[in-house]
Amino acid sequence: MPTDPFALSVRELAFRVRAGVLSAEAVAAVALERIAATNPAINAIVEDCAEEALARAHAIDREVAAGTPLGPLAGVPVTTKVIIDQKGRATTNGTTIYKDRIAATDAPFVAKMRAEGAVFVGRTNTPAFSYRWFTSNIAHGTTRNPHNPALTPGGSSGGAGASLAAGYCMIAQGTDIAGSIRYPAYACGVHGLRPTPGRVPAYNASGPERGISAQLMSVAGPLARRVDDLRVAFEAMAGYGPEDPVSVPVPLTGPELARRVAVLRTLDGRPVDPRIVAEIDRAAAAFRSAGFTVDETVEPPPLAEAMELQIALWFGDDFAGQMAAAEREGDRGALTALRRNASRVAGLDAARFSEIFCRRASLMRLWRRFMADYPIVLMPVSAELPFKQDEDLDGDAALERIWQAQIAQIALPLVGLPAMSLATGVEGGVPCGVQLVAPPWREDVCLAAGEILEKTFGIPSLADS
Repeated sequence: MPTDPFALSVRELAFRVRAGVLSAEAVAAVALERIAATNPAINAIVEDCAEEALARAHAIDREVAAGTPLGPLAGVPVTTKVIIDQKGRATTNGTTIYKDRIAATDAPFVAKMRAEGAVFVGRTNTPAFSYRWFTSNIAHGTTRNPHNPALTPGGSSGGAGASLAAGYCMIAQGTDIAGSIRYPAYACGVHGLRPTPGRVPAYNASGPERGISAQLMSVAGPLARRVDDLRVAFEAMAGYGPEDPVSVPVPLTGPELARRVAVLRTLDGRPVDPRIVAEIDRAAAAFRSAGFTVDETVEPPPLAEAMELQIALWFGDDFAGQMAAAEREGDRGALTALRRNASRVAGLDAARFSEIFCRRASLMRLWRRFMADYPIVLMPVSAELPFKQDEDLDGDAALERIWQAQIAQIALPLVGLPAMSLATGVEGGVPCGVQLVAPPWREDVCLAAGEILEKTFGIPSLADS
């Protein structure tokens, strides 16, 4: 066994566990020792799963010895987010008011990962109600960025991104309705994949049915340090699940598409930090070297309008109920996010909802036509480098600037596109990355494009402990 099993890819580690070369219990012990040593300072994992993890790893080793076939995640350490049902665990969504919401069953994709051999080593933090790109709350405290505690680890899957960057797991599960997978991956210097809605079956039996916005735009997906690790995790999570009414059985791969890339250096005219632009330039050069046609002058369909419509659907879906829950929780960050968007949903009636859905269909059509010509879109994850910790609480001007910087994350869920945040490196303690967007159901295009860029940018390193 290597000194650090995390030096292996997910595929390599699972192969060695299945072959009996690596002990799943020994791998779990490495993860759990690292969690015990550094998680108190980082606070990525907010519910300990050590006993369960060791028991599961021990069972996997027994199954290997007995010759039982095991799946592609055999012995792989995984974290899950506290917004998702994991049997016997609280689905708190970062709040005190849901602390007793104990899951009796796994969410469908959690059950799939468990069946494929995943070892769940911990539950990760999220901001209250998963509203923010910052991860702090009354229930579980503040999560620190392992690369730089002065910076946000992102949100809402900030604990997931931090758990991965700190070396507590090889796959972290996140959710994304407005960047909550892509931004923590970006802020923590790792990769994150937002699948097409309906691709990964999700259902929390512990709580109420998901609202309209969550059904349309919220997805579960993986974060990882290698692109192929994302692929293995995505394939293990994806598939039809009858519990999820928007789940669709679609093949994981599709036909060869045109080798054309559209490059966006601004976001609907909004300027982007020069370091991000430089990384986009490096990525564009990598695509050219790989034989792609790269168009740097193309005008994409509107992002700003899609962002505003996404916000209207997200917060307009029972805004009064969302505000009442946030007031009951008393979380400053959640209340700040809701109050910022209150005017955007004021007077939202059935006629306006109908208008939004009609315009959404038009924007989806525009993006699908655009991506028929450009199956890969290369763009920023954010217009800015990772924000400082809790910067959204620094006043109205800072809050507005932050929301506007996140246009690419917020807009894409409205139009139903898969997207990937790819880490490009950490300089001076500040991570950076780029975003890849593909046509609906073509996560394989994102992953293949990501592997091309991985040859240029390399595999992200773990944060110094």
